[in-house]
Amino acid sequence: QVHLVESGGGLVQPGGSLRLSCAASGSIFSINAMGWYRQAPGKQRELVAVITSGGSTNYADSVKGRFTVSRDNAKNTVYLQMNSLKPEDTAVYYCNADVRANLLVRPRDYWGQGTQVTVSS
Repeated sequence: QVHLVESGGGLVQPGGSLRLSCAASGSIFSINAMGWYRQAPGKQRELVAVITSGGSTNYADSVKGRFTVSRDNAKNTVYLQMNSLKPEDTAVYYCNADVRANLLVRPRDYWGQGTQVTVSS
């Protein structure tokens, strides 16, 4: 079993910054892509940013230039640095990881429990 534990959410004023972290633990042979999704009330979950094991990144257009995703492969941890936050960034942010437990099984997706980010004055 694999567990993803997120931290770093909270309340911040518009224009402020937050840094989210997500650590994967458990039965891990390798991790391919890791990333962040978010879901606002009444909306579908959407991709925010993703990073491959090689460091390639992809971002939603709405966060380009403001958010930065990074990872520490030695710690099985992914980060999301969020700057210039806007009220529309308010959502529950979920960590996602494509994890292979061992060479005998295919990689599968795992999700964190979610962390609330609220941008409000």
